[in-house]
Amino acid sequence: MHVLRILLFLLFVAAGGVAFSQKVSVVLSGGGAKGLAHVGVLKALEENEIPVDNLVGTSMGGIVAGCYAAGMSPDQIEDIVTSPQFLDWVNGRFEKGQSYYYFKKDDDASFLKINLSLDSTFSFLVNTTIANDLSLNFAMAEKLAQPSAISKNNFDSLFVPLRIMAAEIFTQSEVELNKGALNDALRATQTVPFFYNPIRIDGKYLFDGGVYNNFPVDVAQRTFSPDVIIGSNVSSKVYNQYPYGEDEKLISRSLLYMLLDKSNPKDVPTNGIYIQPDLSAYSAFDFTSAQALIDSGYQQTMKQMPEIKLKIAKRVACEEVAARRNAFNRKTPPIVVQDIQLEGFRRGQKLYINKFFKSGKRPLYFNDIKTGYFKLVSEPFFNSVYPSFGFDTARKNFNFRLSRRPQNNFQVDFGGIIATRSISHIFLGINYYNFNRALVRYSANFFAGNFYKSALLKARIDIPLMGQFYVEPELIFNNWSFLRGDDIIQKIFNPTVLDRIDRRYGVNLGIPVGNQFKLVFSGAYLSNNDKYIDTPVLVSTDTLDALRVTGLHGSVRFSTNTLNRKQYASDGKAYSIGGDWFNLDEQLTPGTTSISQSQTTAARSWVQARITLEQYFKKGVYSSGYYLDGVVSNQPTFINYFGTIIYAPAFNPMQDSRTLLLQNFRAFNYIAGGWRNVVTIRRNFDFRAEGYAFKPFSVIKDVNQRAILDEDITRVYFAGMASLVMHSTIGPISLSLNYYDDRNRQWGVLLHAGFLLFNKTSMDH
Repeated sequence: MHVLRILLFLLFVAAGGVAFSQKVSVVLSGGGAKGLAHVGVLKALEENEIPVDNLVGTSMGGIVAGCYAAGMSPDQIEDIVTSPQFLDWVNGRFEKGQSYYYFKKDDDASFLKINLSLDSTFSFLVNTTIANDLSLNFAMAEKLAQPSAISKNNFDSLFVPLRIMAAEIFTQSEVELNKGALNDALRATQTVPFFYNPIRIDGKYLFDGGVYNNFPVDVAQRTFSPDVIIGSNVSSKVYNQYPYGEDEKLISRSLLYMLLDKSNPKDVPTNGIYIQPDLSAYSAFDFTSAQALIDSGYQQTMKQMPEIKLKIAKRVACEEVAARRNAFNRKTPPIVVQDIQLEGFRRGQKLYINKFFKSGKRPLYFNDIKTGYFKLVSEPFFNSVYPSFGFDTARKNFNFRLSRRPQNNFQVDFGGIIATRSISHIFLGINYYNFNRALVRYSANFFAGNFYKSALLKARIDIPLMGQFYVEPELIFNNWSFLRGDDIIQKIFNPTVLDRIDRRYGVNLGIPVGNQFKLVFSGAYLSNNDKYIDTPVLVSTDTLDALRVTGLHGSVRFSTNTLNRKQYASDGKAYSIGGDWFNLDEQLTPGTTSISQSQTTAARSWVQARITLEQYFKKGVYSSGYYLDGVVSNQPTFINYFGTIIYAPAFNPMQDSRTLLLQNFRAFNYIAGGWRNVVTIRRNFDFRAEGYAFKPFSVIKDVNQRAILDEDITRVYFAGMASLVMHSTIGPISLSLNYYDDRNRQWGVLLHAGFLLFNKTSMDH
C-alpha cells in the first residue's frame, strides 16, 4: 500500500511537470476584416488563463498577432480597431486635423484618376493600387516603434515570440519574417496585390502572406515545436454560388477573394484545437462591424473552452500575464528623433523634404514628426513615401526614415457629367511633377460640351523658403453658351441668349496659415467677350450686342475647406474671405435689339469684399448645415442693363446655379444664406432639402435698357431644392426639384450623373 501511494505521487508530479512545460502556439489566419475576430479569440484565451507562448499570423491575423506580441492586451487591441481612427486608417483618410490645406487642389469634375510614372526615356509605368495607405502606414509605425526598440528588432524578444508570413511573388515563395522593424513585417503581410503598394524588406518587395500560406500551422510546428496548437481560422468561401448581378462590382476585389479560401482545418493536428467563428454574415471589407466580429471570435472560443482546457492543462493567471506585459512595456523608450533618414532621394530633394521636419532643429518630438509627415503627404506626389522608426541603441533615441517607393509623377484624370439639360460635358485633366529643390506641378484640364468649354493651364512652384510658399502662373479660358441649355424634361419658353468668353492671364502667390488655412494673393489681366440681346425674345434677323471688357484684377483670399465631398457635402466646413480690386475698360458695340446704336466705351474701377461660409453638423444619419454668402462693393453700373447684370456678383447656392443667369440673384451688395438638411437613407444614398433667401441692398432694375439701382429694402428672393442623391464611383447621381424666385426659370427638374463643377471665371478668382 505504501509503495502504491509513492507510485501515484510520482505519476502526479510527472503529470504536473508535463502540464507546467506545455508549450502552446496560436496560429491566426488571414481573412481581411474578418481577421478582427482573432481579437476575441485572444481575449477569451487570456480570461480563461490559457497560455499563449508564441504566435504565427498571416495578413490580418498577422496584424492581430503582431499587436499582441508587441505588448498590447486584447482589450487595447479592441479599443484600437473599434475606434473611428481605425476606420480612417483602413479607408485611406487622414485623421481629423492632419490634412494640410495648403496642398489641396481646387475641386474639379474628375471621378477617375490614373497614376503613372514617367521616366527620362518617356516610358510609362501604371500604378494599379486601389487603396491609400498613408495614414495606415504611419499609425503602424507609431504603435510599433517602441516594441521594436525593446526587442532590438528580434521577434523572439517581443512580449511573446512571433512569426509573420509574407510572400515574394517573383520567385513564388513564402517568406517567414522573424526580425526587423515590426511595423514593416505587419505592413508587408497585409499587402494584397493591386490593393496596397508593396514595401521592401531586405531589398525585396513583399506581399500578403496569404498568397502562399494563409493558415501557417506548418510554420508554427517547424519553428516553435509546440505541444499544442490553437488554430483560429476566419477564412472561408465568400460565395457558395456565383454572385450574378454583383460580379462586375466585385471583380476588382477578386484577388483578395482568392486569398480567403486557403485554410484547411486538417492542418491543425488532432491534439490541437481548431476554431472557426461563424462570420458568414460579414465580408472581408466589413471593418465597420469590428465589434461584432470580435464578439463572434470570443463567443466561438468560449463554446470550445471545455475542449481547450481538456487539451491544455497549463494555466497562466491573468495577473501574471498583466505583470509580464507591464514589465515589457516599462522598457519603452520615448519617441525622440535625432535623425531624419531619406532613402531614394537626391540631395536637392532631401533639402526640400527636410523643411517639413524643422531642418536644423534637433531633437524632434513625436508631434513634430507626425505634423511634418502629414504635411508632406498631403501633396499627392508624396503618396508613395513609406515611414518607419528605427532605434539607435548607442544614442538611445530614434531615427525617422522615409523610403521612396516607385514615384507617381504623372496623373491623368477623367470625368464629366450627363444631364437632362444640355449642360453635359466631358473632362480631362493632366498633371506632371518635376521635383528637386522645389516641387513643380504642371497641370492642364479641359472641359468639352455644348454649354460649357474650358481650358486651364498652370504651373505651381512650391518653394520651401521663409517658411513655405508657392508661385503659380496660370491661363484660363471659359466659354459659356447659355442659349444651348436645352431641357429634355421641360420646355424653356424664354431661354437666355448669352454667349460668354472669359480669359485670365495671371499669377497666384500662396502662403500656408497653420495646417487648415491658406492665404492667396492674385494678380491678372482679364479679356472677356460677351454677346447678348436686350429683349426677351430672339428673332432670327437679330444681331447681338458685343461687350468687350479688359483690364486688371487683383485679389486676396483667406480660405479653408474640410468638406467630405466635392459636391453634395454632408460633413465638414468651408470658409472663404476675400477682397478684390478691378480696373477695367468696357466697350459696347450694340446689336439690332439695342436702343442706342452708337459704340460706347467707359472705364470702370471698384473694390469688393466677399465672405462665404459653409458648415455641417452631423449626428448619425442626419446632417444639417448652413450656407452664407455676402458681398459689399462700390461697383458701378455698366453701359446697359444686361451688361451690368452679367458682371454683378451672383449668389449660386445650388448645384445648377452657375448654369443659369438668374437676374434676381445678382447684386453689387447683398447678403444671402440658407439651411441644408441631409438624411442618409442608406449608405451612399441621401435625401436633401435646402432653402435659401437672397437680400440685395440695392436691386438692379432695367429702365429703357439702362441699369438703375433701386434702394428697395423690402425685396427678398427665395430658392430651394429637394433631391435624392446617390454617391457612386462616377460621382453623384442626383434627381432634384429646384425652385428659383426668378421670372424666367422658376421651377425645374434636373437629373444628372457626375460632378457639376466648373473652372473658376476670370471675375470670381
